[in-house]
Amino acid sequence: MANPLGKALTRAGTLTARPGAFVLFLAYAVLWILFDRESLNWHSVATIATWAMTLVIQRAEHRDTQALQAKIDELLHADHRAGNGTTQLDQKEPEEIESFRGQHRAKDGDATR
Repeated sequence: MANPLGKALTRAGTLTARPGAFVLFLAYAVLWILFDRESLNWHSVATIATWAMTLVIQRAEHRDTQALQAKIDELLHADHRAGNGTTQLDQKEPEEIESFRGQHRAKDGDATR
């Protein structure tokens, strides 16, 4: 049974890499400036800057991960010995991927003995 919290966190991480997250961030910052300008101090500016950089980093990491996944998928599709299920791992939760890797390590360990 899948962990609903884990799925929600994975989905939230993916959504923060989308352009809509930047739009939401900008709207939040503009509304803060418009409606509560008095509370906008150095600490507030640092908070906004941190949030902006987090979104930029998340976007860059997501792009890099997607590019790597596409390259790996292409290599797996080119090798007729590769299992088709491996190309679908990016659709699974991190815990499921760790379990898959552990099973394959165990198989590799048995084969080398």
